[in-house]
Amino acid sequence: MSQHHFSSQVRALFDAVCDDLFSRLQAGEDLTVNLASEDTLFIRFNGNRVRQNTDVTQHVLTLTLHARGSSVELALSLSGRSGHDCAAAGAALLRCRAEAAVLPLDPHQVPMQNNGRSEEEFRGSLLSARALVDAITGPASGCDLVGLYAGGAIVRANRNSQGQNHWFYSESFFFDYSLYHGPQAVKSVYAGAVWDHADWAANVLRSQSLLALLARPRQEIKPGAYRSYLAPAAFADFVGMLGWDALSAAAWKQGRSPLKKLVDKALSLSPLLTVEENFGLGLSPRFNDQGEVAAGRLPLILGGELQHLLVSTRSAKEYGLVSNGAAQSEAPRALDVGAGSLAEADILKSLGTGLYLSNLHYLNWSDPVSARITGMTRYACFWVEGGEIVGPINNLRWDESVFSALGSKLMGLSSQREIAPAVGTYHERALGGARTPGALIDAFGFTL
Repeated sequence: MSQHHFSSQVRALFDAVCDDLFSRLQAGEDLTVNLASEDTLFIRFNGNRVRQNTDVTQHVLTLTLHARGSSVELALSLSGRSGHDCAAAGAALLRCRAEAAVLPLDPHQVPMQNNGRSEEEFRGSLLSARALVDAITGPASGCDLVGLYAGGAIVRANRNSQGQNHWFYSESFFFDYSLYHGPQAVKSVYAGAVWDHADWAANVLRSQSLLALLARPRQEIKPGAYRSYLAPAAFADFVGMLGWDALSAAAWKQGRSPLKKLVDKALSLSPLLTVEENFGLGLSPRFNDQGEVAAGRLPLILGGELQHLLVSTRSAKEYGLVSNGAAQSEAPRALDVGAGSLAEADILKSLGTGLYLSNLHYLNWSDPVSARITGMTRYACFWVEGGEIVGPINNLRWDESVFSALGSKLMGLSSQREIAPAVGTYHERALGGARTPGALIDAFGFTL
């Protein structure tokens, strides 16, 4: 199906189902309807050959009914046939109504209102399946390449019975892949809205150069504190932990925010650090599931000082705050970390002696009260001496405070930034992600 046809077909289906649902409402009822649709090509590679390919077209409708002072949410899959889907959605509305009749009152329910209309479309230029296979495997000829390509159109739409109407359409792709040499691997992601053959070839060449370095003698690194460079992918994982309650207004009010001391101005972060929510990246719609539209850009941390927490309307009502259109999770949906002045060619020289970390994983808060994060190094991570890579390291566990790593220990940020898109595909292709530079951090703590 052409992407243009998919967009118009989904919009017509969504409008038909919503109009039918709103006509069925009774006095005192309000309804919000969300749609998540996709038309995605999935291709799995192994040994630089196609091992599995499929197309997935799906539509998931979510109803949120306010009735009798309570809220009920129910999701169902649509077939794409208007008559059938109107009947199925109508039956779902009846189930919501029956549940609302027996539920207790919701004291923090936010009344539905008309949050206006919005429409954003991010068109891309994606390759056909036939052209894509050659485009991927050609530059990786001779490599043991393993990966998953997912690309196509994604729709998020929202309407409610008060008249609001929001539409988000995006054409994008990601190729999440690894190059292997025996048990050793280098991991990377190539993503965007337009497939660029030269960019992909450069991405593979960079991974090949790192893979070659893994053949050098392995370095045994003892626990301790080492100057470390977190490449953009690794730094994206680290700052991604800010989405785990750290920037949530509700978490702060409930005393469980790891950044409580930053909010209370008891501590600050590095003046080099600027973090914002930036929907101009096209990673996620500005509207949330309630149809509330966030500002295109919202400063969260500026020069190390907190500017805003993410506040949902539910938290605003419960705690007497002002909402800024955050999702119910109050996690960033399009995190954007400001660039620094560290040129890519100078990274190893600036690191001097220490660790070059390409990827991190298994991250979690080890001590939320003191904002400590723990995790493991992964894939192509190296010991560096005198600005030269000596060899790969064994995986290490690290444990570091946000207030140190993004505070007094932060030595510099790279001038080049990379987008780390959400690559989840459980149930549906995920939206969101982050744009981050690399980070040079002094005395990063490794525990074992």
